[in-house]
Amino acid sequence: MAFLKEKEAEIIYPESDGLPLAENTIQFRFITTIVGGIAGIYKDDPNVFIAGDLFWFPKEKQPDIKQAPDVMVVFGRPQGDRGS
Repeated sequence: MAFLKEKEAEIIYPESDGLPLAENTIQFRFITTIVGGIAGIYKDDPNVFIAGDLFWFPKEKQPDIKQAPDVMVVFGRPQGDRGS
């Protein structure tokens, strides 16, 4: 006898928390300089993803558990644009 699986509710991962990227121009300059510098170091490695102020969800299906680090370097993930 086959049982139908109950359809799981769609989980929405937010892309914004409504907070500013930086609290001042100095902090913004540091963030963009660090992200740009690290991106330059790994520009020829297609498996290093670098981002700034991007949500990271460490637990699957739990969008309420999240962080948005100023700078994030993820080894083993492809470069490119993406949402949270």
